[in-house]
Amino acid sequence: MKSSPLAAARGIGMKDKLGYAFGDLASCLVFGLTQSVLNKYYTDVLAIPVLHVMIMTIIARIWDAVNDPIWGRIIDRAGRKADGRYRRWIRIFSLPVALATVLMFLDVRGLVPAGRLAFIYVTYILFGMLYTCINIPYGSLAQVITSDDKERSSLSVFRSIGSTFGAMPAMVLASMCYVGTGVLGPDGKELKEMSHSKVFLGACVIAALAVLFYLLCHAWTKERVVSEPAPKQKGQTGKVVRALLRSRPFMAVSLASMLFLAAQMFGQGYNPYLFHHFFQKPDLTMLPTVFQYLPVAIIMFFATKLGNKFGRREVCAAGVLLAAVFYILLFLLSLAGIVNVWLYLAANLMAGIGTAFLFLLVWALATDAIDYNRVKYGVDDVATSYAFYTFMRKLGQTVATVLINVPLLRIGYIGSELDTTGLSAAALKTMYNYSVMIPAALFLLVFLLLWFVYPLSKKKVEELQVEKAKLLG
Repeated sequence: MKSSPLAAARGIGMKDKLGYAFGDLASCLVFGLTQSVLNKYYTDVLAIPVLHVMIMTIIARIWDAVNDPIWGRIIDRAGRKADGRYRRWIRIFSLPVALATVLMFLDVRGLVPAGRLAFIYVTYILFGMLYTCINIPYGSLAQVITSDDKERSSLSVFRSIGSTFGAMPAMVLASMCYVGTGVLGPDGKELKEMSHSKVFLGACVIAALAVLFYLLCHAWTKERVVSEPAPKQKGQTGKVVRALLRSRPFMAVSLASMLFLAAQMFGQGYNPYLFHHFFQKPDLTMLPTVFQYLPVAIIMFFATKLGNKFGRREVCAAGVLLAAVFYILLFLLSLAGIVNVWLYLAANLMAGIGTAFLFLLVWALATDAIDYNRVKYGVDDVATSYAFYTFMRKLGQTVATVLINVPLLRIGYIGSELDTTGLSAAALKTMYNYSVMIPAALFLLVFLLLWFVYPLSKKKVEELQVEKAKLLG
């Protein structure tokens, strides 16, 4: 069997766990803005047509297909420094990521339409590139903080806790960034519109907080597992990618993660439109996502234990199936004419109980798949593996953007509050139906992938850990 350059190491403390959580907290602070605010900012403030927003995200992902593997190989080949192989990149790119975040929300309404379009292309793609520069080494960091399976599962939970808190400020901003227009709607209430000044100020504060938490992540984590740079061999990148593509666990968890993220991002990006126009309660925009995350605050205390007892794949698959059932229930109730905002929020809360397990353990599933690749194929190129996995999650962002904007195109959404007050009842009903049918379909697909395609059951993971222990010597 091929020897591994990794040396077994374990024994992490709370400082490592919090430090690792702070890394994803920082990333989700800025990434949350692209999930909860950016799409509506483009359509309503910058008056970018929804079709152009979709095309831009697709082009950005095409570029990521080139950029992400290149950066993964750079990380894999980079030598160790005083602060390790991966941590230093978090420190180096913390400020550039924050600046790129703020750039996306500069006031360019004075430019001609072509100029505004060029601006969002450049700033959005720049943000994605710099975000990759941190996200790939951050994802790889879990592999070198500890080699212990249970400790890595705990890191996955803490990472997800960090991402939960990181997503909150953008959701708050999405609910509080509206101002009155001075124009009354058909119901006699003043119409509201998204305020650039509020969005920009919020983005600046969030970006500054991201830098702080990135630096705390760098300071509070320690790379215990000794790993050496990947050799500079011709054709090695292609070899690694081919190994990843034929790895059933890795592809299954990558696709499941892509669709799961698409479902999460769809809700966060679509709810501002749904609550603004269908429920006519824009101030409640953040509540569906808050209700979905609330169960995480309780389940995080025993997710790792349940995953270890029953199997991570098993509890995650059961959870997303439960979430799909509640969205299907909402759709069936709508056919009977039963629709209201509180019922919608209650269903989101119940769905959140189901999705909390995958949300908390998804990174542990990915780590198991990477361990499988190391044992089965001798693939020690951790950063390249995470680059591929990160790219698949970015595809989830693109899927979400398409799924957000296709319904808007179907109902004739233009992007101005005054242009949408005349939406027909049928159009509004279509808007609501998409809000429940799309998550139901995505969660069902995730369940099928985890249960029938992802092969690393509880028993298989236990066998894998024995093989890994032999490999580590």
